[in-house]
Amino acid sequence: MSFRHQYVIGDLQGCYAAYCQLLETLDFDPSQDKLWFAGDLVARGEDSLNTLRDVKELCEQGAAATVLGNHDLNLIAVWRGATKLKKKDKTAPIFAADDCDELLEWLRHQPLLAYPDEQTVLVHAGIPPHWSIEAAAGYAKELEAQLQGSLEQLDELLPNLYSKKADDWHSGITGFTRMRAIANYFTRMRLCKQDGTLEFGFSGTLSEPMPEDFLPWFEWQVPRSRKILFGHWAALQGEVDLPYARALDGGCVWGNYLLAYRLGDEEVITSSAQCENHNGSFKING
Repeated sequence: MSFRHQYVIGDLQGCYAAYCQLLETLDFDPSQDKLWFAGDLVARGEDSLNTLRDVKELCEQGAAATVLGNHDLNLIAVWRGATKLKKKDKTAPIFAADDCDELLEWLRHQPLLAYPDEQTVLVHAGIPPHWSIEAAAGYAKELEAQLQGSLEQLDELLPNLYSKKADDWHSGITGFTRMRAIANYFTRMRLCKQDGTLEFGFSGTLSEPMPEDFLPWFEWQVPRSRKILFGHWAALQGEVDLPYARALDGGCVWGNYLLAYRLGDEEVITSSAQCENHNGSFKING
């Protein structure tokens, strides 16, 4: 199908009012246009339930697609009892809703990596320098198969996806350690070493001091066959625009705005509305 416009939108985080206003600004028509979401559909905004419902409906119409972010994985983990609801997350109404199971079943079947067009690839946090895009697509499918398997398989996986310490990637990495590392690269990464070693403590701006030998993953310049579109790092405020990487988390939930990147001409459209429940700080983790 040929679309009039396609837009890639950064982290919604449940900022439903800002999301609705952005669609008005875009003059979005689901019969002609398509939206691509960079993950973290839910969490700290004012209405994660209706945000999730709306995105699911658009995806089922073929008018949208999304990748999974760390907050989406966390929502699935809370649903299955693998972890507890975080105090800062405003997702409790999802678990009280009649369509909770339907929403979460749909969410766990969404990918970690997608191709919005021939020139781009979409992930939540990024792709590390030691992975090619082609290799990353293969690793994404490995974890997706686990997330989309039986509920028994899912329940075995989820408690093993969380660790405060990053796992080293190596040729012999297997089992849950491998799945956790893949999840961390796709949904939690900000800083890494050139060999892919991750650091989870830093979430500030590019002007702040960083741990020795670590750089933002996109500053390790490696040849790329596509431009990597990503969200996750709110403190960047969507201002990183490189030939091979484009940040799209505008930090709406932290007092800024949602961003929509129009494929084709690469124009960025900004919501005029902020999150109604914004936290007002970019010093965040997770």
